[in-house]
Amino acid sequence: MFAAGRLNSVFRRRTHEAPEAPSSPVAVKPGGKGRPTPKRKDAEKRRRQPITAPQNRKEAYKRLRDKQAADRARAREGMSQGDERYLLKRDKGPVRRMARNYVDSRRTVGSYLMYLLLALVVLNFLPIPAVRLAMLFAPPVLLLVVFVEGLLLARGVNKLAAEHFPDEDRKGLGLYAAMRAMQIRRLRVPNPQVQIGDTSWKPNS
Repeated sequence: MFAAGRLNSVFRRRTHEAPEAPSSPVAVKPGGKGRPTPKRKDAEKRRRQPITAPQNRKEAYKRLRDKQAADRARAREGMSQGDERYLLKRDKGPVRRMARNYVDSRRTVGSYLMYLLLALVVLNFLPIPAVRLAMLFAPPVLLLVVFVEGLLLARGVNKLAAEHFPDEDRKGLGLYAAMRAMQIRRLRVPNPQVQIGDTSWKPNS
């Protein structure tokens, strides 16, 4: 009898309780992803990659050397391509870039100076009196030609810089251009960015 009364009490309590309202669907923003945006800490946790610490000092040194080697390689590549982030102070800025293009777009005698001097040394060994006599005058004449060429390049690049970059520092620009003109083209750093005869780099082009 006690059990029957208890069952009746439970039945009456359940019948009087209001039915639970069905959960309303999550409203989805038109054009949205159709799912809730993850919390920031959860997203950052998923992005984190496990970092393994070096096991010993030897491994730590190896990692450091590898990182330094990668940094140097990246710096050399950036410098050769003329990336301002990796250039030396002497090579930075639009004026110096213009000077490099001014020189690199020309075929200069100075860029062949080392080859020509080597050829003169070889010719000097020929047992021909006339050739040996010519070798006495050839080096000074060649150096004079290179010197005059450097002066003309310096004058031209200074004039162009004063016309298009009047507010920029042009100190030492002429010497910078003349020295680059004396370097072998494929060994110039930064590497030439224009071809010989190309004029598209000029500010007024």
